Amino acid sequence: MLFNLFAGLFAITLFTSASFASTSPPADQMSPEAAGELGKVSIVVTGRATDLIGSATAASEGIVGKVDLDDRPIQRIAELLEVIPGFIATQHSGGGKANQYFLRGFNLDHGTDFAAFHDGVPVNMRTHGHGQGYLDLSFVIPELVESVSFAKGPYRAENGDFATAGAARFKTVDTLDAPFAKAEIGAGDYNRFVAAGSTKLAAGDVLLGVEARYDDGPYDLSQKVRLFSGFAKWTGPLGGGTLRASATGYRVDFRSSEQIPLRAIESGRIGRFGFFDDDLGGETTRIGAVLNWTDNSPAPLNLLAYAHHYDFRLTSNFTYFLDNPVDGDEFEQRDRRTVVGGRIDKRFDADVVVPIEVLVGAEGRYDFVDRVGLYRTASRQVLSTVREDEVNERSAAMFAEVTVRPMSELRAMLGARVDAYRFDVDADLAANSGEDSAAIFSPKASIAYTPFEQIEFYANYGRGFHSNDARGTSINIDPNTGGGADRVDALVAGTGYEGGVRARPLPGLTLTGTYWWLDLASELLFIGDGGTTEAQGPSKRRGFELGAFYQPAPWLTIDTEYTKSRGRLSDLPDAGNWIPGAIEEVIAGGFVAKYKQASLTMRLRHFGSYSLIEDNSVRADPLTIINARAKYQIGSVELAADLLNVFDAKDNEIEYFYASRLPGEPAGGIEDRHVRPIEPRQLRVSAKVTF
Repeated sequence: MLFNLFAGLFAITLFTSASFASTSPPADQMSPEAAGELGKVSIVVTGRATDLIGSATAASEGIVGKVDLDDRPIQRIAELLEVIPGFIATQHSGGGKANQYFLRGFNLDHGTDFAAFHDGVPVNMRTHGHGQGYLDLSFVIPELVESVSFAKGPYRAENGDFATAGAARFKTVDTLDAPFAKAEIGAGDYNRFVAAGSTKLAAGDVLLGVEARYDDGPYDLSQKVRLFSGFAKWTGPLGGGTLRASATGYRVDFRSSEQIPLRAIESGRIGRFGFFDDDLGGETTRIGAVLNWTDNSPAPLNLLAYAHHYDFRLTSNFTYFLDNPVDGDEFEQRDRRTVVGGRIDKRFDADVVVPIEVLVGAEGRYDFVDRVGLYRTASRQVLSTVREDEVNERSAAMFAEVTVRPMSELRAMLGARVDAYRFDVDADLAANSGEDSAAIFSPKASIAYTPFEQIEFYANYGRGFHSNDARGTSINIDPNTGGGADRVDALVAGTGYEGGVRARPLPGLTLTGTYWWLDLASELLFIGDGGTTEAQGPSKRRGFELGAFYQPAPWLTIDTEYTKSRGRLSDLPDAGNWIPGAIEEVIAGGFVAKYKQASLTMRLRHFGSYSLIEDNSVRADPLTIINARAKYQIGSVELAADLLNVFDAKDNEIEYFYASRLPGEPAGGIEDRHVRPIEPRQLRVSAKVTF
């Protein structure tokens, strides 16, 4: 049924394109006066309306700009990643921790095989207390994001650790046209305030922004999210180039209503938004600084240096009284570290028989993790230490890409990347201490063929990787059981292939299609009774993606996308080789329409049923949700209303299948689906004043 819905949306896009092609001038040819005669105003779209034919290296690459981002109704900052076709960001816990991510048949947990960067700085945390590659974007102020660029697959040499399924880069604005203040309120005692502005300082411009938010949420256990985020940035000339110096500060504390057993809801023991442990929650602090210098020459040199301090604490309880029938299974994870790193790269052109474009670079990172630990707790009081470690993890990489144009309609890109890692683990249990090192070589290749100005074909190959938790490289004894434990490979390779097409049959209309496959040497799966991930065997994934974006007139944009994937564990028999939590189908689409001072946005998001267990005998229910945003401009005041979950869907945002034990249940627990319901329909209204 949902495939038919996508087909309908796709047909509407094409029908609209045909109608406007025959009745109206193309959007990029219509004058402002003509738009005014229609009683509409022009939508300035940056990114998705850009013609990438002739510059992109894959059909699955793209960029989305600020205006488009500002028009999207979102519940959480990480949902900005859903501008990537097929990407899903959900939450299984409180509103103050990283989201759960899904893309291309991956249950990415909190970021294991997807990399994100903020002004060039890697956001993923390696050897993190809660999960490898932990990707928390909550510190980002969405109003200050200028663009989100993305590249799926391991095809770009500049993307390293965690970028097997893909990578996204958030770029912040340098300046604002005018300062603003915005206040927002909503259901569940939701209160948010944002203010930002820029002014001249010395020879450059300084930008300052702050965000403060409080949110109880709709769940029976009030989330009590208290968040503060600050951002400062100076942009100005220096030594024949441009220097961008920025600083971020972020603090959040919250209570958490996690996934709950379905049997407790169906029996009436608790409601859909109920809970069993009111001690759950956490806190995070992040303080960082970035220096980025780029020269102004035609062959730019880019220098990046960064440092940040990070402190994390999270209390969880997924199995209740399964392991400890007296005190319960509550546990706490902690992570405190300082990260320093940098990057240098240079782009230049040359003529060697044929024109070539070259990118060369190097980067390094050092994580000083002075405390990463797991503790058994009750009422947030530590009962015992499972393990507590100090870890030093450092890496260095070199990369290069060479793009050759043997003829005007053909581009070929060859790339390579070499990464070297060093792990030093000082564990509280001496047998689990140790040092290790590893290196990996990742070749890349892409071809783009443009037989006509309006169409381009792509073929891509690449090898990527994700690192594993450093503690797994030196482990000998399982701290939970006291038995022996197997070490994991430090670096896990993934090999991807892709073929695609991008077409612009009409001005303003972009169609994309992609078929891809990705083989991973080792899979990381969620383990419910430990609240962690565990390395499994190799896996294979296949899938295709279809997308359409159309701006038929200056006042209207329409987009729709459909993605389908199939993932299997390669070393298991066919009857039991499904990858738990791997979403198989995603449909998304929407429109933005503007009329004089008013605008309306509607977005559809759907993901289909997916397996929760290797034999596919238990499957999650699908989710379908529609969000809407309406805005009206009155002079310098913008009034907006977001209606989230317009039709009050009762679907589940996330599901798992594992054993847990509630009071009075058998000692061995009961295997069951554990769900977190999607938040009910809620209205948020805001007023933004520009000065």
